[in-house]
Amino acid sequence: MKNIALIGYGEVGRILAADLRAQGLAVSAYDLKLDGDNGQPLREHAAAHDVVLAASHSSAAHGADLVVSAVTASQAVAAAEATVRGLKQGAFFLDFNSASPGAKCRAAEVVNAAGGRYVEGAVMTSVPPYRIKVPLLLGGPDAAALEPLLRELGFAPKLASEKLGVASATKMCRSVMIKGFEAMVIESFTTARHYGVEDAVIASLRETFPGVDWEKQAAYFFQRVIEHGRRRSEEVREVAVTVQEAGLTPWSAAGTAERQAWVADLADAGVFGDKGAKDFARSVDWRTEADRILGNRKTR
Repeated sequence: MKNIALIGYGEVGRILAADLRAQGLAVSAYDLKLDGDNGQPLREHAAAHDVVLAASHSSAAHGADLVVSAVTASQAVAAAEATVRGLKQGAFFLDFNSASPGAKCRAAEVVNAAGGRYVEGAVMTSVPPYRIKVPLLLGGPDAAALEPLLRELGFAPKLASEKLGVASATKMCRSVMIKGFEAMVIESFTTARHYGVEDAVIASLRETFPGVDWEKQAAYFFQRVIEHGRRRSEEVREVAVTVQEAGLTPWSAAGTAERQAWVADLADAGVFGDKGAKDFARSVDWRTEADRILGNRKTR
C-alpha cells in the first residue's frame, strides 16, 4: 500500500491526497476538471503536496496498490469503467462515492471482471472535520482484507458486510434524513425570513428540540448547501434511486434533490458572491444568505 491513486480530485480527493502524502506515500490523481481555468486550484494543490497528476483515469491507476474513487455520485460506474484499463491485477478499488446499492454492484462487476478487488465504501458524515479519519463503512467480499490495510494508512474503516450494497444502503438511508434536513431548514428559514417570523419559528424549534443550536445549525446548513449543493443534489438523486430500488416512491428524496440543485443554480449564477472569494458562503448569520436567496428567488 505504498502507491495510491485518486480518481476525483475535488474536496474529498484533495483532503485524502494531503493526508496520504504527509505519510510519504506516492499519490497520483486524475480529475475531469484538471484541464482549463477551473482546474487551476486543483493543479496548485497537487503541486503544493507533490501529487502526480495523470492524463486519464487509467494512467492514474497504473501501478497503484489502491485506487480510491471519489467522483460525483452520477459518475461512479463510468469512473470505474474508465479506470480499470490501467488497474493492475489484485489491486484494491475503494469506491468512496455516494451511489445507490445498485450502482455499487454494477461498478463491482466492472472492477472484478478486470482482475481488481472492489470494496464499497460508505462515508458516514462530512469529510472535512475528520479528514482521512472520517467514519467509513466497508462492504463486499474483499472488504475484510482491505480493512486493516486502510487502518494502517490512517483511515477509520468499519466492516459493514461481506455483501455488496449493505454499506451504501446504510449511507443512502441516512442521507434521506440528513440531506432532507438541510433542504427543509433552508426552505423553512428562508420562507420565515420573508414573512418576518424567523425568530418565532426558531423559538418554537428550541422548545421542541432543546439540544439543537438552531442559529449555528442553520448557518452551517446554508454554507454547505451553497458551496456543495451541486454535488449534494447528485448524491440525493442516488438516494432517490436507492428508495426506488426498494420499491418505494422517493417523494422526500426527489424534493430534496430539487431544492439542493436550485440553491446550486443560484450559487453558479453568483447570487452568493464569487466562489473564489473568501466570504463565499461563509456568513456566520444564515439570514444574510436567506436575504440573498429572497432577492433572487425563482418559482421553485
